[in-house]
Amino acid sequence: MAMSAGPADSDAPMSAINTTPLVDVMLVMLIIFLITVPVVIQTVPVTLPKVVFEPTTTKPENVALSVRASSDGACEVYWNQTKMAPQELLDRAVVKLRQEIDKQGGPNAPGIELPEAHIRGDVNTPYRCIGGAIFTMQRAGFARVGFISEPPAGYATSRL
Repeated sequence: MAMSAGPADSDAPMSAINTTPLVDVMLVMLIIFLITVPVVIQTVPVTLPKVVFEPTTTKPENVALSVRASSDGACEVYWNQTKMAPQELLDRAVVKLRQEIDKQGGPNAPGIELPEAHIRGDVNTPYRCIGGAIFTMQRAGFARVGFISEPPAGYATSRL
C-alpha cells in the first residue's frame, strides 16, 4: 500500500482536514469533565418534607400567638389580642400550662393532653421575632408549637 502525499501537481491546495488533534482534545476534555463533575456536585442526602395544608382543629386550651415586626423593627407578640413583653409572655404561658395540667388531674395523670401553641407570623417578620416566640413557648413547657399559614388560592386540601 502506498501513502498519498497529495496530488501530483504540488501547487494545488490540500482539501483533507486532519481531525486527529481535534479528537484528542475532545477526549481529554471529556475525561476532565467526568472527573471534576462529581467533585463539584457534592450533595448531602436529605429527605425534604412534603408540605400539605392541614386544617387545624381549634381547641379552647390552645394558645394563639400573633407575631409581627413594628415599623421601628421591634418584635411584637400578641396573645390573642393582648400585646405581651417577652417576660410577660413566658409567665403567662407557664401559668396557662400549669392550669391545663391541673385541670386534667395533675402531671402524673394518665392520658394527659397538653395544649399547643399556634403562631401566626406576618410574612415580613424577621426570623428572630418568630424564633423568639418559639423559644419562649418551649421554655414555658409547651411541647407542640405550630405555625398557622394561609394556603395559596385554589389549593386543594389532601393528606399524604
